[in-house]
Order: sequence, then C-alpha cells, then structure tokens
Amino acid sequence: MTATAPRPDELGAFLKARRAELSPTAAGLPETGGRRRVSGLRREEVAVLAAISTDYYTRIEQGRIQASASVLHALARVLHLDDDQRTYMLELAGRPPARPARRTSQKAQPRLRRLLDDLGTTPGIVLGRRMDILAWNPLAAALVTDFSSVPEKNRNYIRMLFTDPRMRDLYADWDNVAHTCVAQLRMEAARDPQNPRLAALVGELSVQDADFRRWWAAHHVAVRGVGTKVMRHPVVGELTLDWDTLAPTVDADQQLVVWTAEPGSPSHDALRILASWTGGTAADRSPATGAGNASGDGVPQR
Repeated sequence: MTATAPRPDELGAFLKARRAELSPTAAGLPETGGRRRVSGLRREEVAVLAAISTDYYTRIEQGRIQASASVLHALARVLHLDDDQRTYMLELAGRPPARPARRTSQKAQPRLRRLLDDLGTTPGIVLGRRMDILAWNPLAAALVTDFSSVPEKNRNYIRMLFTDPRMRDLYADWDNVAHTCVAQLRMEAARDPQNPRLAALVGELSVQDADFRRWWAAHHVAVRGVGTKVMRHPVVGELTLDWDTLAPTVDADQQLVVWTAEPGSPSHDALRILASWTGGTAADRSPATGAGNASGDGVPQR
C-alpha cells in the first residue's frame, strides 16, 4: 500500500499535546525545583532525550520538515507513546503500516450476521468504518436503543452517543465512554484521512458539541479492544458489562462488539430478563438488506 500523504501540522499538534501531558519526572529528568512556565516537557527537553537538536525538533513540531523513521521512533520512546499512539504518529508522518484497500461501502459480513443470530443471550453489534452500525441483534437493541428507528445515514455509534440524550442517560460514565470513542475515531481519521463521510461527521459533531470539539483537539488515540461499562437501563436497572471486540480476518474494517456479564451476577440475570423479552426469532434481527424491527416484539422501547 502507498503511504498516506504526510500531515506535518497535525503531527506537530499531536507531539505538542503529548509532551504537554508528560511531566519531567515521568520522562526521567531530575527535579530542578524552579517554577516552570509550560506544562509538561519543554521542546529542548524532548530534543535532549531523543538525542536530536532543539532546532530539529522545533521544525518537526512546527511542520517545517519531515522526521526520519529513526527520529519518530525515538520520539515515541521519549514521549512514552503506547502502541496506538505510535501507530497514529506514523500515520500522520506518512509512514503507516500496510493496510488493504478500502471499499466505498460496507455491509456486515454474512459470517458475523450468522454469529449475531446465534447470540440469544448476548447483546452484539457489528461496527464498520467511522463506527457505522452495520448490524445488531435483538438483545443489543433492547440494551442500547432501537437501531432500526434511526435513519441509516445517521446510524453511527459515536454520532448517536453525542446527539441522542438516551445514550447519555444509558452510560453511567458517559464522559469516559465518549472520550474513548473520540480517541478511536481519531485513529480512524489517521488511517483514512481523505474519507469525506468521516470529515463530515467530525465537522458536524465539532459544531454541535463542545466536549467533542475539545477532545478531538487533544489528539488522544485508541483502538477498539476490551473494557467494562456500567449502564443504567430504564427497565432492568444498573448493569456492569464487559465488552469485547472481535475482528474477522477477512475484513479488518468490521468488528463484532459483544457485551457479557459475570455468570450469576445481577447483571447476568438482567441480560437474561431482557433476552426473554426479545422473542429471540431470527426475523427480529437486523436483516441482510434494509433494517427490520431490530428491537423485537415485546421489547420495551427506549
């Protein structure tokens, strides 16, 4: 795959944000006891730790030169970047890892749809690029929201998270959930910078929501993986659920996200109550073409 065009201004903003978050002590520098005029590391401190000149680093941060691969790896070490942040930095520098060609549109993989059909007591959704919701099962609709009632063009998880008040009420720690989603979208933007739908989504949410605008400007990055969320369901009450992301080898741009609970816990019992209300028939699931009644008959509407 041909490397994406370097985006030196975004790379500089990312490096500046990361050094502002790293204290001299955490970076291994001795305490001087004096008052510091900037938060985090100074440019010259980053340069010393990376074994480059201050002028060279300054020009990188100002977007005036392209850094070599060895310098980028040195900066990743100095700034304590994790794997996601390192990948993001390389994307901005025009040195991304090889990725398969992207298609213009997405449909959920048939294998993932069949797996959703078999998850009678486990909520699951299929997410595509930009966190578009490609498919779901009845229990996911009962747990989160009736996805079939959302117009397909707006059926995007992060968009719903910021624009649907019910989603804000659902997550007990909405700030952390939303912040993480913004970091995940940042990674997606680095991988596909010319995607007009992604740019439109970022623009829309930046205008509508101050939190999104602030978190987007912070340049934090993450990939979908695993975690735990506390949900406040209007019918079955509070649930503590573990979420996992499963990526098929045939299409790295789609992931199956499932929520599970510790067996025997109140949350596990609550999921089973929700499952009993979904009816569990295949006809209630998001169909292969178009959206059906994904919430299922008898499921309390959110």
